[in-house]
Amino acid sequence: MIKKLAILIPRRNRSPRDFFHSDHYLRHTARRLEHLASLGVPMAGCSVLELGAGIGDHTGYFIDRGCSVLATDAREGNLQVLRERHPHCLTLLLDMTQPALPTNLHFEVVHSYGLLYHLPDPVTAVARMADWCSDLLLLETCVSATTDGPNVVPEDRTNPTQAQDGHGCRPGRRWLFDSLKSHFKYVYSTRTQPRHPEFPLDWTSTDPTQLTRAVFVCSRRPLDLPSLTTELKDRHQPQP
Repeated sequence: MIKKLAILIPRRNRSPRDFFHSDHYLRHTARRLEHLASLGVPMAGCSVLELGAGIGDHTGYFIDRGCSVLATDAREGNLQVLRERHPHCLTLLLDMTQPALPTNLHFEVVHSYGLLYHLPDPVTAVARMADWCSDLLLLETCVSATTDGPNVVPEDRTNPTQAQDGHGCRPGRRWLFDSLKSHFKYVYSTRTQPRHPEFPLDWTSTDPTQLTRAVFVCSRRPLDLPSLTTELKDRHQPQP
């Protein structure tokens, strides 16, 4: 009954929680954070810039590790909910599609999970992320397994989980991996994938009509971790 009532409420009158805390989103968030923890990337106590934080479903991951976090989003409504949930977290209204972005942001870790594919220009976005990052970029995004380039696509701007200006992208996986190498000396793909259908274990047999996602870790220093590889894996192991 609750789900049926939610459908009847006009989208403009619904809370961002209605979108970010759907069954699909809650499951998706849980699987991604499980996977991030399994990588063993050291980040406790770091300064973190969280891009596209939404309503803060990933923010607590870093707060609980003693990190200082600046959480950003392009929608004030999302940040209002984030502040309610994490009242001591610093926030910043930040639209990554704007040309005049801050140049004085410097953090050890930049966390960008689920943002890049909501932007029409991934080249500029990755360059800005690299400028803001002194150590690690943690990047998760939808990618295309069969094409190259940014692959701009339309998105529903009335949905607070989608692109602010109505345009996103589905960057080619190999193309994105190579683009990251132009900004970071060490770029890794993960040997495992989150246990979720949107994260393929075999990229050679993916359905091009389905949404597919990948995780990358970029670093200013070498990371000697069994969870990471400098090769772009075509086949992954499932997360234990």
